[in-house]
Amino acid sequence: MRPATTLELLATPAEVSGVRRALSAYGADVQLCASELVTNVVQHLGEGVPVTVRVWCDDGGRTRLEVTDPDPCALPVLRASVGADEESGRGLALLDALAARWGVAHGPGRGKTVWCELEAGPGGGAVPVVSAGGPGRTATAGRDPR
Repeated sequence: MRPATTLELLATPAEVSGVRRALSAYGADVQLCASELVTNVVQHLGEGVPVTVRVWCDDGGRTRLEVTDPDPCALPVLRASVGADEESGRGLALLDALAARWGVAHGPGRGKTVWCELEAGPGGGAVPVVSAGGPGRTATAGRDPR
């Protein structure tokens, strides 16, 4: 199993590109999902909010991405549609298209973790996978194709 990568940062637009660079070894799909989730923190909670980004791969090739922030109430909402002229609102749709499973977990303490799971594909990119959630966490929102 590959060791986990953990990034602790203050969410700002400049940090989003740093997250993408730091996760380049995990492939473009993981980078995109992480970028969108950190951007959501900036847009919905504000700049300077402490965020933890954690990514790891298991022996089966599955990749799990988690983005934790301190606000347990500001939950992500997948919009039904976004107009062609709208400048934002597509981030969760991208995440939903790339990940087989994603959701929100509330663990011990305050805050929430938005997570998604992907599997390495033949070309090194990530493709969806279905697997169980992490220990001690309960999914409260998201998509599960089962």
